[in-house]
Amino acid sequence: MTNTSSSSNPSVLGALAGRNAVVTGSTSGIGLGIARALAAAGAAVTLNGFGEPAEISGLLADLAEQTGVAVRYSGADMRRPEQIAAMIAEAEMALGPVDILVNNAGIQHVAPIESFPLDRWDDIIAINLNAPFHAIRAVFGGMKARGWGRIINTGSAHALVASPFKSAYVAAKHGLMGLTKVVALEGAEQGVTCNTLCPGYVWTPLVEQQIADQCKVHNKSRDEVIRDILLAPQPTRRFVTVEEVGALAVFLASDAARSITGTSLSVDGGWVAR
Repeated sequence: MTNTSSSSNPSVLGALAGRNAVVTGSTSGIGLGIARALAAAGAAVTLNGFGEPAEISGLLADLAEQTGVAVRYSGADMRRPEQIAAMIAEAEMALGPVDILVNNAGIQHVAPIESFPLDRWDDIIAINLNAPFHAIRAVFGGMKARGWGRIINTGSAHALVASPFKSAYVAAKHGLMGLTKVVALEGAEQGVTCNTLCPGYVWTPLVEQQIADQCKVHNKSRDEVIRDILLAPQPTRRFVTVEEVGALAVFLASDAARSITGTSLSVDGGWVAR
């Protein structure tokens, strides 16, 4: 499923004009914000995620019309390595070599360790940690051979610090930070960078889902959870926006960020400064 628009749109003359990006978990939330920002900067984009076909078609058409770049969709299941490899192969066949990979797909579950559902642990590790490895593996050789590549992993403040009742998520995000460092070292001499964005709480469907879980775990109301649990660690006392995260992703994908690699960049309202 691909939508294109006229290349006369000024946006295709942006900093990422001619680049081809794949953004996983990008039909909503942070991933969609990053995809919009990359497209606005001129990159062709493959979206990935869940959604009703009509909604996805509308999203593709809207993004193509607004930015003038080629936009396509893959419904690859991030739990399935073979589908991840196929997603990359199809993106390259349709739009050319993948220059920018954003590993953003993620899920969450909140529960004490002793009652943490085993199937939820497996799915969180598969989507939040294993999937980035499989996607990186599929693009890394080509990026190194061409001497240019940008790999951006969406971590979290929980890639750097922990919170109770999030054992699988914290473990996966800490692992993702370790993977980022290894990829950065292996691609350093070939012009391939790899970094992890570490947002604090961003108002997304994933966070909305967490509120109900947190209400149960802490026996608090919705407003209390937002005030006392979600925003308490962020000194700014406000949610991070998807536009802020998207802008940082565009910078990391640009030539200006070629010396930034193997690091975490916090967008967390001061969370980890404590």
